Amino acid sequence: MAGDRRQAYSVGYGKPPLHSRFKPGQSPNPKGRPRGSKNIATLLERALTERVTITENGKRRSITKLEASFKQLVNRAASGDLLAMRQLYALIPWLDGQLSEVEDPRTAVSAGDEAAMARVRERLLGIAERVHREKKDSDTD
Repeated sequence: MAGDRRQAYSVGYGKPPLHSRFKPGQSPNPKGRPRGSKNIATLLERALTERVTITENGKRRSITKLEASFKQLVNRAASGDLLAMRQLYALIPWLDGQLSEVEDPRTAVSAGDEAAMARVRERLLGIAERVHREKKDSDTD
């Protein structure tokens, strides 16, 4: 009976031999990420949403750390800190949802680059059309 079952099982792609499979409870990566550990985005979000108590105009309030950091940035910029001003001006497009309209100087494309990309695009389209035509002709034969 056991021999019949072994013969019925075919070994192949995605079907390793039964004797070499991981046993139940045996991990293929024992030193891997532990269960329940958080990724960087989760940890950052959790840290930024923690609440802190501040005193403003003689009154105590509870605000998030993100809000407190923005208050500090604005206060430093208002006191004349040039670095804080630069950072604050970089955030201004986020205020009105203009982020898509702001051009990042690192990704800005010059007119010459635009022309070169247009030539490459035309060349690739020509090649694609020729291949399509050749395939169509070979299908009709």
